Amino acid sequence: MDTTQLMQQVMEQAGPVIAFVKANERWAGPIVFALAFGESLAFVSLFLPFWAMLVGIGALVTISGLDFWTIWISASLGAALGDWLSYWLGSHFQHRVAGWWPLSKYPQLLPRGHAFFERWGWIAVVVGRFSGPLRATVPLAAGITRMPIIPFQLANVGSAFLWAGSLMLPGTYLAQYMPG
Repeated sequence: MDTTQLMQQVMEQAGPVIAFVKANERWAGPIVFALAFGESLAFVSLFLPFWAMLVGIGALVTISGLDFWTIWISASLGAALGDWLSYWLGSHFQHRVAGWWPLSKYPQLLPRGHAFFERWGWIAVVVGRFSGPLRATVPLAAGITRMPIIPFQLANVGSAFLWAGSLMLPGTYLAQYMPG
């Protein structure tokens, strides 16, 4: 599958969700929370393109007047909770998570995320948030290695707010220049 086909497939999946949020603005906060949670949860983020939906909803902030702060905070808290749950799964189930689908289908992902985390520590939690495969595995690795919870949560929550802003702001900014 080439890049054009991939983007077309992503937009086909994202379009109905963006249209629903536009038509039902009062649900924007909970929907954005759920999308960011799913995008940050270890297993879900590997196969669903929630990031594209979040970028599109960011454009709705300008187009339809959604409250930016509500959307940004909802996305940030959903992302932080998704990583926290991934951390907890790693901490509680340890290396058994490697045998769970979809990680069992991609056996190289968890060792790569683990190596990245071992090398960079809390910085890996921040940087990993911005890379799909690392976003799915670094919090698991942090839990598996029993990273202390306070440094993990500081990196988790701080990076969640940065990540949510990086997804929402481009759409919010660029939408003002779109026709119609």
